[in-house]
Amino acid sequence: MSGAGEAYPDEVLVADLREWLPHQRWFAAKGQTIEDVEVVLRNAVVDEGDLAADHLLVRVSFTSAPAQIYQVPLGFRRRTVDELQQWAITGPDGPAGRSLFVYDGLRDQEILDRYAHSLATGGTHGTLELHHVPGSTIEEGLRGRALNAEQSNTSVVLGEQLLLKLFRRVTLGVNPDVELPLALGESGCRSIAPIRAWIEAEIDGVRTTLAMVQDFAANSADGWSMALGSVRDLMIEGDLRADEVGTDFAGESHRIGAAVADVHAHLASALGSSERPAVELAGEMTARLEAAAAEVPDLAEPAGAVRAAFEQVASLGRIPVHRIHGDLHLGQVLRTPERWLVIDFEGEPAKSLEERRRPDSPLRDVAGMMRSFDYAAHHSVDEGESTEVSSQRGFRAKEWAERNCAAFCEGYAAAAGLDPRESNVLLRAYELDKAVYEVVYEARNRPSWLRLPLDAIRRLTED
Repeated sequence: MSGAGEAYPDEVLVADLREWLPHQRWFAAKGQTIEDVEVVLRNAVVDEGDLAADHLLVRVSFTSAPAQIYQVPLGFRRRTVDELQQWAITGPDGPAGRSLFVYDGLRDQEILDRYAHSLATGGTHGTLELHHVPGSTIEEGLRGRALNAEQSNTSVVLGEQLLLKLFRRVTLGVNPDVELPLALGESGCRSIAPIRAWIEAEIDGVRTTLAMVQDFAANSADGWSMALGSVRDLMIEGDLRADEVGTDFAGESHRIGAAVADVHAHLASALGSSERPAVELAGEMTARLEAAAAEVPDLAEPAGAVRAAFEQVASLGRIPVHRIHGDLHLGQVLRTPERWLVIDFEGEPAKSLEERRRPDSPLRDVAGMMRSFDYAAHHSVDEGESTEVSSQRGFRAKEWAERNCAAFCEGYAAAAGLDPRESNVLLRAYELDKAVYEVVYEARNRPSWLRLPLDAIRRLTED
């Protein structure tokens, strides 16, 4: 194919993307009205025979929200390819006489092969810059396969050895998902998957991370899936306690706590520690609560007790802080045959890059894990069941969550020398702050799950 840009010019491309983007799992502005789509970067990756591929960044403007930048690698063919049809943006017989089959390029084996070759050779490709971590090499000929579990980013396994993660929504600047693992790797932390390479480009005059390559944790399972299996088995075994079920998770929770403590210790050592006024933190928590209560009426009843918990934080003086994970939960830890690994250091996607890079108390990460244990335990409790059955399942869920939270904190204490529960006022405030965030998220995205963070808030404030 010769000149995909000529056959599919920017003005046609942006019209099609305007229709296609809102339907993608990784598009973060669902519900917003798109005002404009602008091509920020367009690099040719392949232009051979019947195949072409371009690496694109597009800026999407909205009528009532700040603009966002997205990364959209595209493939172009003269004919429709059946196995790529579900990833199509438009077909060769599409509107306005399009003559190309256009689709998500990360689903095409030939295009992935070209990306793998570029990563192996490094250097500059158009406006894209590929960097290897000193001492790391990527061998030629690695075959790629995109993982089907679409999240906020797209991940590609290369040769069952490496994982290429392409950040779909791009924030100008250095992504913490590269910055923090690089620092952790240099400090010798073994509780992460090491970074091997990354891709960046200059966008609007700012050096910006686009993708990263790290070791692929083969034969691994994520903590969320393992925890759900443990909870499921507990609910099936109606006459056994959590510690009597064969898939009791407490031992793994203890090991997860130790891994998180290991990451925290290396982050503090590599990037330094400082302090921040507790009254400032309490004010931020209260502001988030007020905004959430204004959006979700169900928060009105427990808001007073939550506000009182945040006011207690204000009297704590100064709080030690350092760089942390920032979005830690059971889905962000992997069990390999050897150990638990902490992954995905990008932070909460809804926060600005400045907020994600701001030092915080490690108790925020601890609270995130404790909220995740609570979610895993209670999400299967069906309020539609009889009162007796629902009450029994609720009791068992609470038992499982408390057992695993305790095991996690004990594992953390064994590695760090300090039990997070000793800072109970601050830890509970972080748990409540996370639950308030969850209330807004569930109200917007999964209303049927709204009861989970609301019930958690009631339990935390009653305790």
